[in-house]
Amino acid sequence: HAINFDHPDAFDWKLLIKQINDLRNGKAIEQPTYSYLLCNRLPETIHVEPKPVIIIEGIMALLNKKLRDMMDLKVYVDCDSDERLIRNIQRDTIDRGRTVSMVMERYIKVLKPMHEQFIEPTKRYADLIIPEGGMNVKGISILCKYIEGIVPKDIQK
Repeated sequence: HAINFDHPDAFDWKLLIKQINDLRNGKAIEQPTYSYLLCNRLPETIHVEPKPVIIIEGIMALLNKKLRDMMDLKVYVDCDSDERLIRNIQRDTIDRGRTVSMVMERYIKVLKPMHEQFIEPTKRYADLIIPEGGMNVKGISILCKYIEGIVPKDIQK
């Protein structure tokens, strides 16, 4: 059945938490893959080896308390709503074969309400809020310095 990737119920939180625990304990995992075009989970997985730094990336990364409690640093990358809409239009028309009107309708009916209900409120859990999305060079630099500070010098490249 079709998965609404903009709702928390889309996530297998139990599996995600188990896999993060496995990575933290030095065990490799098989990360699930998804089709955002077909709105389903795929049989293929991605093999992930444990590393000194685990980055959990995604708009709902701060939603689950158990997952948040496992994080050493919680980052919220804030992005202007117009910028989010533009990115959605670009991505969905190019990668997912949708028309601009389809994207706009989905944004108004699904994305914007889901963002307001689930994503925006998680900002309060962040240790670091980076405004201006990926364009905030200073914010990204601060984050990089933090990560460099926790990675042992002998494995930095």
